[in-house]
Amino acid sequence: MPSLTEWRVPPAYQPHPGDYSFDIDRVLSSIVGLHSIIPPDAFSAETLGTERAGNGVVIDDGLVLTIGYLITEAESVWLHRGDGRVVEGHALGFDAVTGFGLVQALGTLDLEPLPLGSSAATRVGDSVVVGGAGGRTRSVASQIIAKQEFAGYWEYLLDEAIFTYPAHPNWGGTGLISASGELIGIGSLQLEREREGKAEHVNMIVPIDLLTPVLEDLRKFGRVNRPARPWLGMYTTEIDNKVVVIGISSNAPAAHAELKAGDVILAINGERISSQAAFYRKLWALGSAGVDVPLTVHHEGVTFDVVLASTDRAKLLKAPRLH
Repeated sequence: MPSLTEWRVPPAYQPHPGDYSFDIDRVLSSIVGLHSIIPPDAFSAETLGTERAGNGVVIDDGLVLTIGYLITEAESVWLHRGDGRVVEGHALGFDAVTGFGLVQALGTLDLEPLPLGSSAATRVGDSVVVGGAGGRTRSVASQIIAKQEFAGYWEYLLDEAIFTYPAHPNWGGTGLISASGELIGIGSLQLEREREGKAEHVNMIVPIDLLTPVLEDLRKFGRVNRPARPWLGMYTTEIDNKVVVIGISSNAPAAHAELKAGDVILAINGERISSQAAFYRKLWALGSAGVDVPLTVHHEGVTFDVVLASTDRAKLLKAPRLH
């Protein structure tokens, strides 16, 4: 297996050992590179691609925590140590609600697990490290700039995500390291914000406190033992206090109902909505996957009602399996 592409974080943004009370090199050695191969006929291949690369953090003996989209429907997973050694892994599963994914190394990683900290104990302004595979040259000395709600266009919602700046350029699956050297989050996205008239990139981090309630289920079953949320397969964004459709997943409930990009979702079950977060909360409050979802939609000057038969997204995905 070839090594991951060689690159470095600019020296000014790298963490420096003298700035931390813990052994930064030892802590960062617990972060591995992750490379996964997805079958071309996988449901997620169209949107996420058939080859994905990022990072993961060793949290137990051979157990690697990452962001779920890197391993969704993966048929092969490879874990890259900082010294260049590569170990095959198995995608145990992922949780669509939190976004976490788990990989079990199939060989000996021989890396010390990184202890879990408390994301709730963090504060805006805290100095942190966004750690990537490869040590200090592939990690970013950063700062928590916000802790707030985040709604993703793919029917995803966090009550309180962590946002950091400067951003890590290879953010997927990075480990957010606290001032005491503990893991407090996993990198998910790079976003853009306007500050003093200039655009800046920031990272959105999934808080580690969301892991504890789901970890054992992910280990044992590959998914969390809870009723599946209703899924519509509709990509949306929020524009001027309106929820606007920007894309539709193929073979999804929204596609079967012939919704289209540009449609505006005015109401769900007769209740008007003006934000993505409100839309998702009202959607999930209707019941578990399979529930009918009544929507009021505006399209090119026409307002109409439509009922979508929701589904469990996991049923469309290839399950993890050992070869």
